[in-house]
Parts: sequence; C-alpha cells; structure tokens
Amino acid sequence: MKRILLAASALAAVPAFAQTSPPPQGKPAVATTSPMPPAASPVPVVRSKPPAGARYRRKPSAAETRVRAANARATQEPATPAFVNAVQVYSYGDGVLYRLFAAPERITDIALQPGEAIVSVAAGDTARWTVGDTTSGAGESKRVHILVKPFASGLSTNLVITTDRRAYHLQLTSTSDTAMTALSWTYPQDELIAIRRQQTSIEAARPVAAGLTVEQLNFGYAVTGDRPAWRPLRAFDDGRQTFIEFPAGIGVGEAPPLFVIGEQGDAQLVNYRMSGRFYVIDRLFDTAELRLGAKKQAVVRIDRIGTDGRRRQRRVS
Repeated sequence: MKRILLAASALAAVPAFAQTSPPPQGKPAVATTSPMPPAASPVPVVRSKPPAGARYRRKPSAAETRVRAANARATQEPATPAFVNAVQVYSYGDGVLYRLFAAPERITDIALQPGEAIVSVAAGDTARWTVGDTTSGAGESKRVHILVKPFASGLSTNLVITTDRRAYHLQLTSTSDTAMTALSWTYPQDELIAIRRQQTSIEAARPVAAGLTVEQLNFGYAVTGDRPAWRPLRAFDDGRQTFIEFPAGIGVGEAPPLFVIGEQGDAQLVNYRMSGRFYVIDRLFDTAELRLGAKKQAVVRIDRIGTDGRRRQRRVS
C-alpha cells in the first residue's frame, strides 16, 4: 500500500509538460496558433460645433453693403481737439452717427442744448444697457442730461434721442475700462441763424439814407392794387430818390421787380437797390408797379399824388 502511494506522489510531482506524450514518429509536429485578437473599432472623429448662427451666416446683399458703408461714413469718432477737459464736443449735423464709448460701473453723460426738451429716448438694447435722464439748471439755462451705462463690456447698440428741436443718433460701444465722461454738441446752424438775425436787426435800425430829415420827405404816394404779403407799407421821396418801404418779412420770400410806367402806358424795368426792407430808386417817378407771379400775377401800383390829393400826370423825371 505504501508503494502505491509513493508511486502516485512521484507521478504528481512530474511537471505538466512532461506528461504530454511526444508526437508519434514519422508525423511532423503541427504548430498551434493562438487566436487573433478582435479588430479594433474605428475611433470616431469629433468635430467642433460651429458657432451659434454660423449655419445661417450668408453673404450680405448689395443693398446691405451700401447701408453699412453709409453708416460707416456717417459715424463721427471722438477727436482730441474736440475735447473740452473730459467732455467731447461734437458738431451737430442731421443724419450723423456719434460714437459713445462706455464701460461697466461707469456713467456717461449726454448733455443736450440748454432749453431743449425731450420728446422720446429709445435704445436698441434695453436689457443690457441702462438709460435714464435728469436735468441741471433752471429757467432758460435748464439743461437735459441723458445718462447711459452698460452691464458688460463688448456690447454694441444704438440710441435715438428726439427733442423739440432735433434728433440725435448715437452708436454706443462698451469696453472693459474706457468710458467717455460726457459729450455735448455745438450747433453751427443755430449760430448762423443768430448771426443773420443780428444782422437783420442792425440793418433795420440803420437809416435808409444819410442826411434825411422829415421836412425834406414827400409822402404823397398812393399804394393800390392787390394785397400780397409783400405789399408795400408806404412810398416817399426826398426830391432826388424814391423809397419804397415793405413789411419786415420781405427778406424771407421772393422780392417783386419794379416797373416804371411811361407816358404811353408802357412798363419799363427800373434799377433799384435793397437797403434793409426798403427799395431805393435813384430817380423820381409818377407811376410804378410791382409785379410778381407767372399764371396769377400780383400787381401793386404806386402813384405819386399832388398836394391836392390828385394823381399827377404820367411823367418820368
């Protein structure tokens, strides 16, 4: 029994490869191949997602290109010579786009003309821009201020301000740390109108001719005919020149030409000069007519009358 157990133990101690029987003689050994690993699956290509709206991006039309070019030409940028301390002073013009740079946590002041009243204020982006208004001064010097502030940098929108005098168009751009403190305007058209009014007042106050005295003047003229807006108020002479006085608005509209009526009733265009609201004619006449219009002509007749109130005979002096 012990021998059987020892033999079994010896067989168990033999390596496993020793237990394989050698191949039979005369037959070649067949090499066993291990199975091939499964083919790797292709790696999927991950493409970056296009930006929002890129799928719908298209080339602008010719009309859109013209609009963009017109807006670019009309935009007025801040200029160094136009700064008065920290205030950018633009020159106002109809249809101009004024650039305004703003920044988060900073207020930019848009100061209007003194005495100008707001009608409406509209911004393209009211969700990310704060727009308010206030006033300064009182009476004729009362001034409206529009206050704007962006919530973040990198924003762009437009602002339209309408008043009782004009409309302002602004292009708002927000940056991280650059903000304009304030901006205002000069008004060349208003200044030109004021200069013209001043000149008109000076002309109106200036004597129509030097050296005239009331004793020298003859007011014996009758004005008859149609009644247009430019109808003369009176006519008079100093014995050498004839003066025709018109209403104050004669300088605004078209002035009528002057015709002297000859002895045969023929009309002759006569030379004259305008001094303020007066026609100055370097001669005397008995009858003259002011005519204006094409289809429906307005005619105003001026006759010199004698001391007895009668019209004088037609005579050219």
